[in-house]
Amino acid sequence: MIPVARHPSFQDATFIEAVALVEDSGPLDDSQAVREAMAHAPDAQGRIAERARILARRIGLADEWARARAWAPWVLLGLVALVVFAGLGLAGSVLGGDRRINVVAALVSLLGLHLFTLLLWLAGLVVPLGSFQASFGWIWLALTARVAGGRHGQGPLLLRALTRLLARARLLPWALGLASHGIWTLSFAVVLAAMLFALAFRNYTLNWETTILDPAFFVRSVDLLGRAPGWLGFPVPDAQAVLTPLAAASSQRAWALWLTGCLVVYGLLPRLLFALLCAAMIHLRRGALRPDLSQPAFRKLLARFESMEAPRIVDADPGRGAARGTVQLSPQDTGDAAFAIGFELPDELPWPTDPGLPAAQVLRIDGSAAARRELLDTLARIRPREVRVACRAASSPDRGTERFLREVMSLSGRCSLQLLGGADDPGRQRWQAWLVDAGLSGLMVEHQPAEALPHGVE
Repeated sequence: MIPVARHPSFQDATFIEAVALVEDSGPLDDSQAVREAMAHAPDAQGRIAERARILARRIGLADEWARARAWAPWVLLGLVALVVFAGLGLAGSVLGGDRRINVVAALVSLLGLHLFTLLLWLAGLVVPLGSFQASFGWIWLALTARVAGGRHGQGPLLLRALTRLLARARLLPWALGLASHGIWTLSFAVVLAAMLFALAFRNYTLNWETTILDPAFFVRSVDLLGRAPGWLGFPVPDAQAVLTPLAAASSQRAWALWLTGCLVVYGLLPRLLFALLCAAMIHLRRGALRPDLSQPAFRKLLARFESMEAPRIVDADPGRGAARGTVQLSPQDTGDAAFAIGFELPDELPWPTDPGLPAAQVLRIDGSAAARRELLDTLARIRPREVRVACRAASSPDRGTERFLREVMSLSGRCSLQLLGGADDPGRQRWQAWLVDAGLSGLMVEHQPAEALPHGVE
């Protein structure tokens, strides 16, 4: 099995989900993306993420993501400004007019919508109510997707991928709540600042009015609502002050601070604490933001990667099963470059004497894992039309040679093997038999004439 390493980043996880959504309506042509992912990533999730990045660039998802990231702060600031202006307008309606404030009406108008949306969010944590689409967080994401992608962009697709990823990790209400609570917190802070400024420098008369309610109801309500603010030091008007609406200046001050304390305790602090809670939950569960590899589409993709994985044993295995085939690149997938590669040649062999491939880049590797990986990464990036691999005929081929040849063949349009040695070298027959046994009989074999080699190297 392919080893599984670290989880993909949030951006990569979103690309993986978005590509999966695209492929729900039909598979993409991903042959080249799969080959490049095999060449650049060592583990399963890394290869899936690399494939998704390549496909996302090709179908425009990467550009859309970059635009969304650039627009998201500005859309958020616009929403904040809208809510702040609405809060200031509400505070102005409470504080304006004839400078008489009905404290009960003011409290209900300033906290009513806040408490209603907060209760909906809390209920949505337990029972999916679909109420999050009416939250500021959802509005922010939807507007960002629309602004970044326009009418016909990929923004809605990225939004679906993002919400599906967050929902699977059970982070959707927390992510949307973080944005929503943050906007509400800033709105309450601005409203409180405006109220305190007005109450500090203008003279207001605070009272309550009723036609059908018993005055004792207001005494109990003021006392009950003032308990929590009282823990923070806010004063609570006594029964005499409540029953005497037009009271002295000291009582007016108590009313103003009681109203301010209620806004702080029942408005500002809950939103601030829930915003911090949402941030903490996102931090704790961020590791769950990863693709679900148990889905059939990902299982098929993992099987494709595993089938392309080279064998990990080095020694020859006479009892192995049927040989595997290797698919080379089609002509339209290759470039114009050509490579002549000397593989595990002895130091005393001054190759190339004649690589036999015009205008080829000549390379020589010692067979180490680092050298192989660097070469294969180069081939995956350039996709040459032809590669010629030179090996010494007198050497013994093994499983490492087979793995290397298969990888080179899968990253080039045409691959041939050049055996360096005398025409009567018995190693040639050994190589030919080994190629048939390894399932590489289709590999074209070129021979280096003996006279082209230095004396004594045969």
